[in-house]
Amino acid sequence: MKDKVVIITGGSSGIGKALAEEFGKQGSKVLITGRNRSDLQAAVDELRQKGIVIGGYPADVSRLEDNRNMADEAIRVYGKIDVLINNAGISMRALFEEVDMEVVRRVMDINFYGVLYATRSCLPEIMKNKGSVIGISSIAGYRGLPGRTGYSASKFALNGFLEVLRTEMLKKGVHVLTACPGFTASNIRKRSLVKDGSAQGESPRNETTMMTAHECARYIYRATVKRKKIIILTRQGKLTVFLNKWFPGWMDKIVYDVMAKEDNAPIR
Repeated sequence: MKDKVVIITGGSSGIGKALAEEFGKQGSKVLITGRNRSDLQAAVDELRQKGIVIGGYPADVSRLEDNRNMADEAIRVYGKIDVLINNAGISMRALFEEVDMEVVRRVMDINFYGVLYATRSCLPEIMKNKGSVIGISSIAGYRGLPGRTGYSASKFALNGFLEVLRTEMLKKGVHVLTACPGFTASNIRKRSLVKDGSAQGESPRNETTMMTAHECARYIYRATVKRKKIIILTRQGKLTVFLNKWFPGWMDKIVYDVMAKEDNAPIR
């Protein structure tokens, strides 16, 4: 990945920031995006101090024009685009019967349409360079999670889109990777939206036992280098996907019981 130009959406924190560091220390030239300008600049400053070639571009992935401008900025600064990592995402936590539909729409706009907009904007350059399109999906894209209507729906949709794109690009030399982390320690749960659209604030899960963002980033980096099609991370994640395929009814009960143990869980 030395001298490859890598765009990472939602790169100010969590997995996105860890990916920027991982690709950057391997010699890639990185552009990260984020909606919060101060958080974005803080991440850029921190990573530059580690010797990483990086820039930041304020953008909201749910806006098509922002994605077009993001791609133009990468070409202006670095001259090309080799890899797009669709990392920007948001979660939610509420029962479907109670959630404001605007919350679901907002999650879909960022997690699904944001990926379409960013990929469409960068694809001509990536096709020219026979590069990579990477989508950071989730185990929730294989197994629906109660209380996560919008999040699971967006990740199922994302998996479908990436499968279509991978097939369409089969003879065009473009690598498409669907990366599915399991539970990973990041700030996504703190920013998760509750039923009225406000931020949850605190994670309902014990994150000390989870895979770290840097561990996750290393797996994704290696999968990119090897041009893998799909990676499913963590033992729990792999087991969940396998069991759900063959024993979906049984898994309904297992997943219900597991999710009901969260602090202030919307299901009991």
